[in-house]
Amino acid sequence: MWRLKGEPIHHAGLNAFVGYNYRRDDSGCWVVHNGPQKVFVELDYAPWVFRLMPDGALVTHTGLVAGPPTSVHIDEEGAILFVTQIGPGLLDDRDLAAMLAGCVTVTGGDVDELALDQAIAGSGMLCWKGLPIGAIRRADIAAKLDFIANPVPPDSLSSD
Repeated sequence: MWRLKGEPIHHAGLNAFVGYNYRRDDSGCWVVHNGPQKVFVELDYAPWVFRLMPDGALVTHTGLVAGPPTSVHIDEEGAILFVTQIGPGLLDDRDLAAMLAGCVTVTGGDVDELALDQAIAGSGMLCWKGLPIGAIRRADIAAKLDFIANPVPPDSLSSD
């Protein structure tokens, strides 16, 4: 759900408009275009939230099919991030169990709590659909995955 000045947008048409016009600009900021205006988006975590479909496809919170992931990451809290051709996104936590059910250790074994804890700590490795799941710190996500989480719009800069 989109928020405008901290308040959830409940109007279906406005939600659809924002989602349709949401994209990355050349500087790495995520924006919503409204005609000639560009509204910068503050990201709580990553540019996209992905749902995992039963066939394994990733679909964004705006309804776009993301395409196959090029990398998978797990943060220190166990959140899963995928990087796709349209950008990085957080896996919706409702799909975490299904995603983990498709994971194996690098030796092909089942993923248990110990293997998951080791992957989170960066001392063990899991794979999902042949892709290794790398540990990443939440504080490093924007820099390592190449986006600006909290952009400063050009008109808000001062020359003090």
